[in-house]
Amino acid sequence: MSSTESVVESGSGKQPCIGPEPLGGKSSLLPGKAAAALSANGVRDIEDRILRITGYYGYNPGYSSHRREDGLESHAETPGSETGVENPSYRTCTSTVLKVLGGLLMVLCISSSWVGTAQVVKLTFRSFSCPFFISWFSSNWNILFFPLYYSGHVVTTREKQTPIQKFRECSKLFGEERMSLKLFVKRTAPFSILWTLTNYLYLMALKKLTATDASALYCCHKAFVFLLSWIVLKDRFMGVRIVAAIMAITGIVMMAYADGFHGDSFVGVALAVGSASTSALYKVLFKMFLGSANLGEVAHFLSTMGFFNLVFISCVPLILYFTKVEQWGSLSSLPWGYMCGLAGLWLVFNILVHVGVVLTYPILISIGTLLSVPGNAAVDVLKHAVIFSAVRLAATCIICMGFLLLLLPEEWDSITVRFLATMADKKSEEHGEELTESSVHTRSRSRANGTVSLPLA
Repeated sequence: MSSTESVVESGSGKQPCIGPEPLGGKSSLLPGKAAAALSANGVRDIEDRILRITGYYGYNPGYSSHRREDGLESHAETPGSETGVENPSYRTCTSTVLKVLGGLLMVLCISSSWVGTAQVVKLTFRSFSCPFFISWFSSNWNILFFPLYYSGHVVTTREKQTPIQKFRECSKLFGEERMSLKLFVKRTAPFSILWTLTNYLYLMALKKLTATDASALYCCHKAFVFLLSWIVLKDRFMGVRIVAAIMAITGIVMMAYADGFHGDSFVGVALAVGSASTSALYKVLFKMFLGSANLGEVAHFLSTMGFFNLVFISCVPLILYFTKVEQWGSLSSLPWGYMCGLAGLWLVFNILVHVGVVLTYPILISIGTLLSVPGNAAVDVLKHAVIFSAVRLAATCIICMGFLLLLLPEEWDSITVRFLATMADKKSEEHGEELTESSVHTRSRSRANGTVSLPLA
């Protein structure tokens, strides 16, 4: 049995009342109302035919203006549904934008700290030319890494742990075994020695080369990491990274050839390449033996290396002093301001590199290291009036291009193919929409001129 809506007159006005239809409903329906209903259905059929013939975008059969109006009314009654759908995408977009902006700020800070480190080293060498002592002194500051991490952990999290508890929790990087002196030396000594060699060779290279050349050659460590990972860790072979490694080697040879294969320039290039090699070996061995680590474990590890440097490597500066290889005179005559500034900048650089990988995209951290090359070049030209030869500029550009190629992801080829396919699909869709719009305009003009007749049945 069907139901109809009737209007009941009352003293207060008209109110809708829904009830069952009486048995005599058919006879009570006036002929005028029946004609109106039939005409309404006819209008709907005509409109549906028009939409189908003109190719209205998004048309579905039977979806006439009457039903669209009903849909609009029902949609207006529930405005919260659209908001609920848009909120997750809006939040994702906002977090992505904030992450990118934070990454760009991190890039600026990393490049500035690395440029500042090289320039302060140059200033320190004017009055104190003892690279190993400077390296040892700066490495001792790594002890502060874990206290700084714990302070940030206490401020940013509600979980409260004592420093000893947090230190033991982060020491799981060394394994499940109980920490002993033998385990401490076994796990820390190789990495601490490689860390010290990397810094010492880089400082020695800065004595022979400009800061621009030394920083550009140090960027070759990315290519050495790939080669060692491919050989030792059996990482995936990528032709584009082989090309990048060849470009890095080409830049090294050109840099050495710039002033001839003799003198301080050649020795400086060899020292910078040695620093990049030991840095690459450090990273590959870390991945091989210790695997991936979170920020707390890295802070624990660097602080442990700083402690090892302070306890076990302190004898090396003394040996160099008594053998008159490095003589620094009295402690009061040392440039403590430059040395503390250098150690602080080096610590800030290491903190930003490891924290930035967690907070933002790792590729931005690598770009921050690369931007130190033009940063040092600007300082060398403006402050030290350095004139770069064409060969050195070409070598620097080739090394930087190889560094950028090494930043390509492993699936860069499939990503590129998908991107090109998506762009082709968008162009074809836009072309199809243009054709549809042109056909709609043509048919509308034809209907206005009376050249198209629409069948009513």
